[in-house]
Amino acid sequence: MEPAEIRAEDFLPHRGRMKLVDEIITVDAEMAVTRARVTDQWPFFDGKAVNSLVLIELVAQTAGISNSWCGGKKHGENFLTKGWLVGIKESRFYIDRVPLDTPIITRCINQFEFDGYRVIRGTVEIEKRLVAEVELQLVQSDGD
Repeated sequence: MEPAEIRAEDFLPHRGRMKLVDEIITVDAEMAVTRARVTDQWPFFDGKAVNSLVLIELVAQTAGISNSWCGGKKHGENFLTKGWLVGIKESRFYIDRVPLDTPIITRCINQFEFDGYRVIRGTVEIEKRLVAEVELQLVQSDGD
C-alpha cells in the first residue's frame, strides 16, 4: 500500500482526543514516520499549547503503527492492533511546550524485538529541529 492509501485508524485503536497521528508518511516492519498537528483536542492542551510530555504518546502511536503493520503482514487482516506502552527507558525534551497548530514529524525505529516485546527509539521534529528523543518498551497483544 502507498502511504496515501493507509490511515492511522487502520493501525491504531485510538479515537477522539487520544488519536494524535494525522498521517502516515511511511511504514514498514522496522520503522514508521508520521505527521501530526497540535489541536485544541490534544491531551494537556491549556488554551495555547500542549505540554511536551504528550510527545511520548505521539512516539508510542507511531511505533504502534509499525507494530500493527508488521503484525498484519505476518498474521493477516484479522491481526489485533492492540498493544501497551509498558516502559519509558529514556526521554529527552528540548522544548517545554508545543503551540497550537504546530506540525510535527515523528520517526520510530525498532531497536529490539522478542516474542511481542519491542524496544523503540523515537525522535520528534518540528520544522526539521529535533525537539524530543524517546526510547519506549512496548508489548503487542497476542490476541488471546
